[in-house]
Amino acid sequence: MGLAMTFFIFFVTGKFNSIPVEGVVTESVKQINKQQEQQNEVPSTVKKRPDGKVVYLTFDDGPTTLTNQFLDVLKEEEVKATFFMQGSNLQNTSFQESVKHAVKEGHYIGGHSMTHNSDKLYSKGKFVPEMKETLTLIQEITGTNPKLVRPPYGSAPGLKSEEIRNQIVEAGIKVWDWTIDSHDWRLKGNPKQIVENIKKQTTENIEVVLMHEKSQTLQALPEIIDFYKKRGYAFGVYNDAEHFHLNFQKDQRL
Repeated sequence: MGLAMTFFIFFVTGKFNSIPVEGVVTESVKQINKQQEQQNEVPSTVKKRPDGKVVYLTFDDGPTTLTNQFLDVLKEEEVKATFFMQGSNLQNTSFQESVKHAVKEGHYIGGHSMTHNSDKLYSKGKFVPEMKETLTLIQEITGTNPKLVRPPYGSAPGLKSEEIRNQIVEAGIKVWDWTIDSHDWRLKGNPKQIVENIKKQTTENIEVVLMHEKSQTLQALPEIIDFYKKRGYAFGVYNDAEHFHLNFQKDQRL
């Protein structure tokens, strides 16, 4: 073994032993690979998607004067849902009993910002402060401690900024977009089209349906539920302990 080689081994091992250099290098590579694998691991708090056919009915922009009527239909159909509520509406004391009622009946209440203003949320970087304020309001009203939010207008393009996404991770907030957009908000007086939009987009075993607390959606809801029952879907409700990734940015941290 040459002198240079011997000094290389001493530098790596601290001993003048006749250890093959390739063994030292291989061990170093293994350590580097292990570190990279650990960095790329999905956090242990993240769960895989449910088995079987599951649909999550979600409703944005509440609470409203219609919230109790949505709850009545869901109760009659024995279905649980996930609501993403807006802080400015949550501050309306006349709606707060509806929010409490939703939680008592087993529905999940997540955050949907205070203002629903894209410029404030994304351009001016108020996304995390607004979501934290909204989640705090939900906690004060219901006694729950939700971590899930839905970005107004979706995480694409809203959460394109890695800086904002880093802030979300640091705040311990999770994000859900959707797999099906019902376009219900623009279909006033046309509940049949809402149903058709949902039917056409239902292609996967796990579906998350974006809807809003609108009168046309309320009219369509029994038929939407009937469609999924006939297709053999179970109805899921979000659970913080069983979070799975669903964001358009494909950021596995969210």
